[in-house]
Amino acid sequence: MGKDARGGLGRRLAVGMALLSASGLLALAAPAEAGAAAAHCGGHKVRTLTFATGYVNVYKRNGTVCAMTFQKNPGRGRSMTVSVQARGLFPVPAAGVDPRSIGPVQTHAGHRCVRVKGSVGPGSISTGWILC
Repeated sequence: MGKDARGGLGRRLAVGMALLSASGLLALAAPAEAGAAAAHCGGHKVRTLTFATGYVNVYKRNGTVCAMTFQKNPGRGRSMTVSVQARGLFPVPAAGVDPRSIGPVQTHAGHRCVRVKGSVGPGSISTGWILC
């Protein structure tokens, strides 16, 4: 084996190792992106509750009720809350500062009524018992 053949092999090994390292880094980054993309409610939308600074979307699937609060004018981080409560159970809340939305929160309601609350900055909404 000549000197040129060994040099070519070394370069190919170096390129292969670089590609392997890059693919490993992409594999590590993918779960975080997948988790962020999965942060939404499943099922079908049953209500949109609007108020001055935002709205709450309510979804239902197989007895599970899920809710998310969204800003009407996204882009600036604002204090937001969302909560869903099945009758007879404790509320399931979420709160934080985000430029777009907060949630999802969900509870298994079965055939029970639920109460939904949401806020963005000074604006808010609170339902009575709905989806009975």
